[in-house]
Amino acid sequence: MKKNAERKTAAHYQKIVYWSDEDGCYVGQCPALFLGGVHGDKEIVVYSELCQIVEQHLAILRADGNTPPASDMQEYSGKLTLRIKPALHRALALRAKANGDSLTGQIERTLAKALT
Repeated sequence: MKKNAERKTAAHYQKIVYWSDEDGCYVGQCPALFLGGVHGDKEIVVYSELCQIVEQHLAILRADGNTPPASDMQEYSGKLTLRIKPALHRALALRAKANGDSLTGQIERTLAKALT
């Protein structure tokens, strides 16, 4: 049994605090553990409460005999296997070539742009 599987703490999980125009307040979430979140007017208070809730959530999982889910803060290789339709593959390759770019570079920039 892996030691870290049982003793994960809030520090092992990504916590996100952001301003929500829709809610008119800061929202804190821990996507790897639960969908809900913490709301408040002060970013630091929301983060602090979120850390406490994550610790409580992990304690409840352990008390119920459940293993906490894998941490979402793992390292990634940067390799991605992707299956797409041949026509899309061709279109992307032609676009990359027209831009003087590699297919990988074209896809990486397109994905990065989609996140912003």
